[in-house]
Amino acid sequence: MSDHVQSAGLLADARTWRDQDPDAVTRAELDGLISATEADDPAAAAALTDRFSARLEFGTAGLRGELGAGPRRMNRVLVTQAAAGLAAYLLEREPSPSIVIGYDGRRNSEVFARDTATIMAGAGVTTTLLPRHLPTPVLAFAVRHLRTSAGVMVTASHNPANDNGYKVYLGGADHGSQIVPPADGLIAADIALVSTVSIDELPRSTDFIVADDSVMLEYVRQTATVGHPAAPLTFVYSAMHGVGWETAQLVFEAAGFGTPEVVTEQIEPDAAFPTVAFPNPEEPGAMDLTFARAAEVGADLAIVNDPDADRLAVAVPGRDGSWRRLSGNEVGCLLGWRAAERATAGRATDRGTLAASIVSSPALRAIAAEYRLGYEDTLTGFKWISRADNLIFGFEEALGYLVDPQIIRDKDGISAAVDFLALASELKADGRTIDDHFDSFAERFGAYASSQVSLRFDDLSQISGTMTTLRSNLPARVGSIAVDRIDDFIDGFEQYPPGDILRIHLESGSRVIVRPSGTEPKLKIYIDASSTEGDAGERRAAAGAVVAELEAGMRALLAV
Repeated sequence: MSDHVQSAGLLADARTWRDQDPDAVTRAELDGLISATEADDPAAAAALTDRFSARLEFGTAGLRGELGAGPRRMNRVLVTQAAAGLAAYLLEREPSPSIVIGYDGRRNSEVFARDTATIMAGAGVTTTLLPRHLPTPVLAFAVRHLRTSAGVMVTASHNPANDNGYKVYLGGADHGSQIVPPADGLIAADIALVSTVSIDELPRSTDFIVADDSVMLEYVRQTATVGHPAAPLTFVYSAMHGVGWETAQLVFEAAGFGTPEVVTEQIEPDAAFPTVAFPNPEEPGAMDLTFARAAEVGADLAIVNDPDADRLAVAVPGRDGSWRRLSGNEVGCLLGWRAAERATAGRATDRGTLAASIVSSPALRAIAAEYRLGYEDTLTGFKWISRADNLIFGFEEALGYLVDPQIIRDKDGISAAVDFLALASELKADGRTIDDHFDSFAERFGAYASSQVSLRFDDLSQISGTMTTLRSNLPARVGSIAVDRIDDFIDGFEQYPPGDILRIHLESGSRVIVRPSGTEPKLKIYIDASSTEGDAGERRAAAGAVVAELEAGMRALLAV
């Protein structure tokens, strides 16, 4: 096919998209690219090709991507098509489906949510829109509380400022969890059918319910029961420019913890995220303002939610007075220990299951074994963790925790914060610290150390290329530690479906897992080791030394 024919087809697709686009900003973006391409500007033609060479893939995380014009960007046309496809999927499965829709404080989040509501109502789906920007856990709670057929949350969580996303939940037998196969593929097929016609032809209606505060206040009431103080705490809170503060403040007060000191610069929603390079508490420097505020007020600990408040970061003062962020594995294991204690406090014989993603610390399995609880390793993501049978607690190392599965089936950074505050206050009442508690953990279960290496790529093909290269040259050792065996999930492994994952077991009993991120342009390397030799300090030192050796070895293997 000639370049002229290709260009003509590209321009025709762009004009068709532009003509149905209700957003003046993205319509003007396309106008400029079309005009420049017609004038033989190669940069504009490349930009147009990038936007129209494919669609954002609708998968198990719904949609997520950069804001902009065209099918490979997040915009009102794409979201309207997604809403219409989801409506068709729901109507195919029940005669009178219902949905609840929420949104965060990112750019266009409310616009996308209202577009979704009008399309759903126009299709005949009973539709409830949450009253304003609220945390993702409130939407996940609402799906169960209102017993809707589905839920949509417009959010890109902790992605860069110019991203947005579209997260889908299913009620009924799915219990309000995020979608998994085959639902994602079936919804994607319905979206593909819808996208063959102009969105101007889709029926719309404003006959939907805008909820009052009752849903959010019921979430507050139930979440506040997760934990209560045993001793007064001074703690700092940051919303990281997101939507967590209003709801979290009400929960903290209802639970008895009072009002925290706040990181003023980050407490109100701001879609530009001006004080952080990436609005993710895991990123270097993201919690610097929190550390400074905690030191200033002499806090017992610091609590940070990501922008949609479904994740929790915790920082504590060390024995030398410096502040450090606990890893997701550290927080998850302490909260898992609490869950195990609660589950075994009564006489029930069926005490439940602890669950974690396969890339999270093996320490939770050790806790489950000690307390004779069920345990389940799942694929990464709370869409899988939340589906564990008889779940009483679940976590993933990426700062995600589910401490109250009876009211919500997704990670929740606010309820997890309440549980951790309760732990810290109980320790304070006993004259002990979080670091003292880690000593107790190491003495009882062994010391577990972990590390994560995240490699960010501008070109996604580099990620698949790196995985292909690693598979072609499987290592016999990592650093000085010999490899015992390697599990490749590419064609499926044991009970797991196919996935781009390599799990490397070392002779020391440690492990390394390599996989692409499901939500960001990153290749992630997860490293875990443990030790039961010596006292708590010696165990931690031994496990940490193995992790350091494996991290250096993986960097050398991947030449980074």
